[in-house]
Amino acid sequence: MNISSITIAKNEEANIKRCIESLTGIVDDIVVIVDSKTNDKTFEVASSFPKVNCEVAVWAGYARTKLYALSKTKYDWVLWIDADEELTDKLKAELLSFKNSFPQNDAFDIPRKAYFLGKWIKHSGWYPARVTRLFNKNSVRFNDKDVHENLIVSGKIGHFQKDLNHYTDPTIEHYFIKFNSYTSLAAKELFEKGKSANISDILIRPAFLFFKMYIFRLGFLDGLHGFILALFSSVYVFTKYCKLWELNRNK
Repeated sequence: MNISSITIAKNEEANIKRCIESLTGIVDDIVVIVDSKTNDKTFEVASSFPKVNCEVAVWAGYARTKLYALSKTKYDWVLWIDADEELTDKLKAELLSFKNSFPQNDAFDIPRKAYFLGKWIKHSGWYPARVTRLFNKNSVRFNDKDVHENLIVSGKIGHFQKDLNHYTDPTIEHYFIKFNSYTSLAAKELFEKGKSANISDILIRPAFLFFKMYIFRLGFLDGLHGFILALFSSVYVFTKYCKLWELNRNK
């Protein structure tokens, strides 16, 4: 059985080579869609691999751009992998076994391990963060969320056991570059659903998330990194609901 993969990328020169190299020998059809607003060498690096189908396209949102990438794939089974992710050697072996099997599920989830500010996060609710990434495109579809898009699976989901590495935020600056865009998209999504923000959303939700990640999900065992991650995550929620409040105020 053959597998295709899809990756969308913008300014991922630092990551895309590692990602594609991890797919080589495992994935039979690698599709990379590069955002047309990219201003680094992402396209040049990705297209330098002879078996990669790389194309520059106008950004249409996370879900729609992934749908476009999906339309370029050759095979029914598709692995969705982000540019800042990497197949581990153990996961590669598991995927090779899958290719020689007769799957009874429509999709499979994979445990993902995050590398945050130079450290692998083992707690904080971030590990094992299972993500559904291998799927049969004939029976699974993407939702239409502007941010944190995911797959809608009507059938059974199987489970891989080996990790997918995620090099999420190498620096604090990198985190906050994404932060502004993601919080705006998340607030807009809530606004379009008719949601509003009250004082409890702005004050209580962020505090609850901090204690859930740092205390209940053992983020303190991740040391200073766990504290920073819980604090940044609570600020993310605070900012998202403040932006939602602003959207409703300006309506």
